[in-house]
Amino acid sequence: MYINIHTHQSHKSGVWSIQNMHDNFEVANSLFNYSVGIHPWYINENTISNDFEKMKLARNKINVLAIGECGLDRICKTSFELQKAVFIRHIQWANEIAKPIIIHCVKAHEDILALLKDYQCLVPVIFHGFNNKESIANKIIKAGHYLSFGNAILFPSNEIAFNHIPLDKIFLETDDSDHTIEAIYEQAGRIKNISLEQLNLQIKKNTKKVFNLNVL
Repeated sequence: MYINIHTHQSHKSGVWSIQNMHDNFEVANSLFNYSVGIHPWYINENTISNDFEKMKLARNKINVLAIGECGLDRICKTSFELQKAVFIRHIQWANEIAKPIIIHCVKAHEDILALLKDYQCLVPVIFHGFNNKESIANKIIKAGHYLSFGNAILFPSNEIAFNHIPLDKIFLETDDSDHTIEAIYEQAGRIKNISLEQLNLQIKKNTKKVFNLNVL
């Protein structure tokens, strides 16, 4: 059983996954796992309050394991101040319902780390799709958070940073790529020089710790 911590694809046999939803929360069903959140790209200032209410209803109807993806993106068109206000609401809501947060972050790591600290985030935090310098990864880990890696580790330029991340701080994902989670696992095992069995066992342990549940 592979674990795909963040995907926009439909659920696949043999894979325990968390499918992300940023709208149409009501169409999700109780057979699968989901994260719900308002992505910075899709923030609408005129509907944000209503969007949050829909998410809160979805949290009561479906198997929502995490809040997100949410966060900050310095290259998207949405006002950065509006992004911050919406992200703060996600932090507060996650604290209220005790669910982990899955982070979308583009050129805003320092800002996100500061907000998580300032607003006393009490839940586990996973920075998804990490594709950045080892120094930034170290800051995130030092703050007590987790990193999830996707198809970026298929490229040699990203191997060094991934190889230096402690195994108890990593997750793997496909996000919206066409690569399979099996391919991501195989590359991760090769970089770390460990077997797929060892890698899978550790990620299951990480999943149990962050989401407070067992994955067979």
